[in-house]
Amino acid sequence: MDAGEALKDLTEISSQIQAAVLLTVEGTTLASTIDDGMRSGRLCAAVSSLVEAATARSEGESRLVQLEAATMDGSLFVVRDDERIVAAVTKPEPTAGLVFFDLKSCLRAAGAEHGDGKPRPRPGVRLTKDATE
Repeated sequence: MDAGEALKDLTEISSQIQAAVLLTVEGTTLASTIDDGMRSGRLCAAVSSLVEAATARSEGESRLVQLEAATMDGSLFVVRDDERIVAAVTKPEPTAGLVFFDLKSCLRAAGAEHGDGKPRPRPGVRLTKDATE
């Protein structure tokens, strides 16, 4: 699934998300639900700066995985994997666990095509034969 499709699915399943962007860890915009290119670019730049600032003190294997910033007007959620970052703006008082779950699902969907077209395995998760039947 490409980045645009992953964001489209995200906004269809999560009524709490008002806008979302998907970008590389280097800051290149892959997809956005924001029609205005300038606003989308500003959000991506802000998310990149926020991730960089949040990880500035990280050492070794530690890195930002997820982040929530809340204001009276809403929240900004950020989830990162090894290659991409997804960020979403929500209404005030969202269900944080559900938003994080949806953002992680979006990242998995955006990175599902890996070489042979098979979904990437999730680290630390193994399916037994019974779970797949």
